[in-house]
Amino acid sequence: MQTAPQKVVNAWAMYDWANSVYNLVITTTFFPAYYAAVTRTANKGFEKGVIFLGRTYVNTEIKDYVLAAGFLIIAAISPILSSIADYKGNKKNFMRFFCYMGALSCSLMFFFDADTVTFGLFCFMFAGIGFYGSQVFYNSYLPDITAEEDRDRVSAKGYSFGYIGSVLMQMVGFALVMTMKDKALALKITFFLVGLWWIGFAQIPFKHLPISAKSDRKLKTHVLVNGFHELKLVWEQLIHMPVLKRFLTAFFFYSMGVQTVMLVAIDFGIKILKLPDDRLIITAVIIQLVAIVGAIAMSRLSEKHGNIRILIFAVLLWVAVCAIGYFVTTELHFYILASLVGLVMGGIQSLSRSTYSKLMPETKDTTSFFSFYDVTEKLAIVIGLFSFGFIEGITGNMRNSILALIVFFVLGLIWLLLTSAVQKKTNA
Repeated sequence: MQTAPQKVVNAWAMYDWANSVYNLVITTTFFPAYYAAVTRTANKGFEKGVIFLGRTYVNTEIKDYVLAAGFLIIAAISPILSSIADYKGNKKNFMRFFCYMGALSCSLMFFFDADTVTFGLFCFMFAGIGFYGSQVFYNSYLPDITAEEDRDRVSAKGYSFGYIGSVLMQMVGFALVMTMKDKALALKITFFLVGLWWIGFAQIPFKHLPISAKSDRKLKTHVLVNGFHELKLVWEQLIHMPVLKRFLTAFFFYSMGVQTVMLVAIDFGIKILKLPDDRLIITAVIIQLVAIVGAIAMSRLSEKHGNIRILIFAVLLWVAVCAIGYFVTTELHFYILASLVGLVMGGIQSLSRSTYSKLMPETKDTTSFFSFYDVTEKLAIVIGLFSFGFIEGITGNMRNSILALIVFFVLGLIWLLLTSAVQKKTNA
């Protein structure tokens, strides 16, 4: 096939521009900052913690649980969504549905205050479901609109658009926080603007992305169960592939740590180091910038030394990050640690996906294999977030939760070493 016209390719990339504001602005900076300010124990009504559905929790503990619940829902429905994505005539409508769910949830956070904490947490969860749900259909458009030789370039364009868009929206929110006397209102306005940004710019891909002719659509009977059936078929192949099986096990364990650190790093700065909002926002931007450098650096190192070796090195760095994080007490040390997080964050994510693609068998059914990969990652995030929140809840100290992350990384390291050993034996 030929790559679609430039207008269609740019429209596809604009969805990354539209929805990436959720990931940077909501998940990693503004929502954690606002949530911490509203629910801190010094505030009236929160002396003992946050009451959620009749039970009392540490504020960051319940936030981790709610986010984990969202990822669990995504893990459960991802196979169904992947199956639906194969039925090409439906994908734009489903992408639009999840887009509107996520964007509306972000805007409704404007009404989140001390009296509506449960409402705010549910908005936070549904925003995540909307983001990751729409992402399934967004990603599935790539092979539909590009020739195989152009996919890396077009995929990189989407990533670039997303980064630029999210940083611009981040700067808008930062300007509001810096110029408005009512900081809480500034953050709430930012939530509302994120939703408008997401929905508004999403109209470009919704207008230009194609709807396939009925004759080109893949006929699916049993759409609701087909995705799970395909995952079963992938598993039956994996158990006979020792290298890929061990790599996925390693990926499962170290993803528990990687994704959890990314989602709770700002909470640590707020709660443990008492950093002000403006410096937390700067920290988030630093992490994003360094992540790009890390991804490029690890990609080049992997060409020279091999993917598994560099992943082993990256996981060792993550162990060091967690060990250092346990003892961090100063603002300067936190910035240094944040830079190190960004360096290994971008590298390990991009290298893990490319390693998986290289270890996969030659098959036309790449969607099913990557669906298995995505479900593995989402389940890892659920366990990582739940463990982090649970340990903080029973010990009363977020630092103790970091120790669990070290265990996850060490287990991932062990399985990577086993992967390397089997790979060498296979290639001998």
